[in-house]
Amino acid sequence: MTTYVYETIPTSAAEKTEYFELKQSMRDAAYTQHPETGRPIRRVILGGIGVLTKAETPAPATKSGGCCCGPQGCCE
Repeated sequence: MTTYVYETIPTSAAEKTEYFELKQSMRDAAYTQHPETGRPIRRVILGGIGVLTKAETPAPATKSGGCCCGPQGCCE
């Protein structure tokens, strides 16, 4: 069984979106209504699993490319 994230679809401006998880088979169609409350819902697509490998060291930032060093200004 796979765990999917779903969100409620607000039917008014005052209603807040709620997120929750449901376990179901990958072969099953996505739910369109909350199984307990009957509120309209939709499946949320999230990022998948990636493979991390050793990356090369990036080139240092330049003034034209911006600096990620913060207030120290070490990229100048």
